[in-house]
Amino acid sequence: MSAAGTVVRVLLCDDHAVVRAGLRALLSSTDGIEVVGEAGSGEEALAAAARLRPDVVLMDLQLGGGMDGVTATGRLTAAGAAEPGPRVLVLTMFDTDADIARSVAAGATGYLLKAEPPEKLFAAIRDAAAGRTVLSGPVADRVVSRIHRPGPALTDRERDILGQLAHGLGNREIARALFVSEATVKTHLGRVYAKLGVRTRAGAVAAATRLRLLP
Repeated sequence: MSAAGTVVRVLLCDDHAVVRAGLRALLSSTDGIEVVGEAGSGEEALAAAARLRPDVVLMDLQLGGGMDGVTATGRLTAAGAAEPGPRVLVLTMFDTDADIARSVAAGATGYLLKAEPPEKLFAAIRDAAAGRTVLSGPVADRVVSRIHRPGPALTDRERDILGQLAHGLGNREIARALFVSEATVKTHLGRVYAKLGVRTRAGAVAAATRLRLLP
């Protein structure tokens, strides 16, 4: 029990059972935080949150197959729900601009990196439960940097194509993967090149890596 006499109820969502077990053990070592359930996928997180009504969902972004963490976050925090949903605190290894922007847009209260010390995690959970925004230091630096030096504004489709490009796929393979025509891929690539100020596929991938635009 915390000093204020309240306990923050937490639901863990991570597709690795070992990670969930480690988090459960870690959180059980501090007062004022109780792990009320676990989920290994986005779908499981939605069901568990509806059943257990936690205060905070500790959400990983990469959940293997099925619904990813960003989509699950959006569903949990959706506006217009009959009752307010839980706060969602993203806990991930990744700090790309794309992941941060998508998580915040989906309604996440905070974005924490797994490299943070336990004390930072404990404080972040309590802050999230209270509705306060929580960001890891490196993430906050990236957000501020992006505000002062915004990168090129790519559409979701352009990001999808850029991601496929980074995996070495040709236009025909990208078209198949995204269920569009090769002509559409070429059109989007032309726009990506123009926005990134490059002329080649390799140049686009290098620029996107430098600007941290790849998920």
